[in-house]
Amino acid sequence: MDASEIVLTADGRQKLIEELEWREGEKNREIIEHIKEARAFGDLSENAEYDAAKEEQAKNAARIAEIQAILANAREVAASDQGLIVSIGCTVSLVDGDGVATEVTLVGTTETNSLEHKISNESPVGRAIIGHAAGETVEVVTPSGKTRLYTITNITR
Repeated sequence: MDASEIVLTADGRQKLIEELEWREGEKNREIIEHIKEARAFGDLSENAEYDAAKEEQAKNAARIAEIQAILANAREVAASDQGLIVSIGCTVSLVDGDGVATEVTLVGTTETNSLEHKISNESPVGRAIIGHAAGETVEVVTPSGKTRLYTITNITR
């Protein structure tokens, strides 16, 4: 897998499509309305509301372009029949060396969300567990240089 390649799960692709539709539709109309309201305040050279609305419009346009580029260039990972091997889209139960259990879902870099325990396939843990099976112990070198051991206890898709 190319290091610069963007990988998406089917769920991640769908979320991006929905966000794109929202930004191009409802969000864009909302911003245009803010610009109209700000123009009504008069002199545009000293109009903070107008400047803020135009900045919001630019940020929205940039995010639309980013999503379009991701969708155009990303490779979607299909659900594999390798139910026992860690791959993108799998939820993996891990136990660290101290006996602390955690569960993570392996996703592409654009889908990571630490609050939902979704980790990137390019993160240290993601790189270490990909391709391994339940019952295997993997070694992870953290960015700080520490080495941690994780045992894969369960894999689900």
